[in-house]
Amino acid sequence: MKVLRGGLAGCGFFAQFHLEAWRRMPGVELAAACDPDAARAEKAAPRAYARFEDMIEREPLDFVDIATRPDLHLPLVRMACRAGIPVICQKPMARDWSECVELAAVADQTGVPVMIHENWRWQPWYREVKRRIEAGEVGDIVTYRFRIRQRDGHGPEPYPAQPYFRTMERLLIYETMVHPIDTARFLFGDLDSVFARTRRRNPVIAAEDCAFLLLTHDSGLTGEADGHRFTDLAPASPVLGDASFEGEKGILTVSPAGDVFSGEQPVWRNTVSTGYRGDSVKATQEHFIECLRTGRPFETSAREYLKTCAAVEAAYVSAREARSVTAKVE
Repeated sequence: MKVLRGGLAGCGFFAQFHLEAWRRMPGVELAAACDPDAARAEKAAPRAYARFEDMIEREPLDFVDIATRPDLHLPLVRMACRAGIPVICQKPMARDWSECVELAAVADQTGVPVMIHENWRWQPWYREVKRRIEAGEVGDIVTYRFRIRQRDGHGPEPYPAQPYFRTMERLLIYETMVHPIDTARFLFGDLDSVFARTRRRNPVIAAEDCAFLLLTHDSGLTGEADGHRFTDLAPASPVLGDASFEGEKGILTVSPAGDVFSGEQPVWRNTVSTGYRGDSVKATQEHFIECLRTGRPFETSAREYLKTCAAVEAAYVSAREARSVTAKVE
């Protein structure tokens, strides 16, 4: 099996989860990294660069992993695609809706494989929930609910791990609620519309930090995603909250610890203690590499993930205009 050589763009907070996962994957070598902070790039890979363009010009790479802030995603994806290098790009997909559309168009026009790194659908408890739902264990789904919780949004210095969150113009839906939106699409199919209510509770930040979303799927199924970052449901919850899925024959729940219950009976225990949130970053990157090797389509290709971004955009329009908004890609 050929070893695939990768280059990492951005070596900040979340990139460390990418980096740790790459190092545990056979058949992959993280050969180079770039970051304006030279020391961070040198710690990440054998060959370090300050500029992305220098890295892709000088290194024979089989793929690049873009883990920078969203404002750099489109220009870096464009450069990689022009060089014919496949891309896995961290969410959020881009800075705004127009850039998301352009990023998907760049991938389509060049024919270069581009996958968005959306790891929540790869968390093992949601894979188990999907398996049980498809097996008919709880019958036809009537409704569902995701609760997103983490206690890092309070006080005068919120989000200490990612302090740039404080000045972002869009926050909770864009950065966090996008995860249950995409997971709902994974479990129940594409979305038709979104109704959203938001508010800003902590006055030191610029954008919304509480959100309630009513999601309606093409099938007519409706579910909820309710989020804020002021409380923990359990210490260091790998789920970042909990979830429930109500069917005609029973209810599946995901506990804050990542265990799956059918009614009150535990049916799957989360024993994963390695990596990020059920080792979902590694699972996401393994899917990317498998698809590169086999030619299979990505679950979250740029074009496919645009549907998730459309739902995010619809949520903001809905919150602003107090109405249900279509979540379709035109």
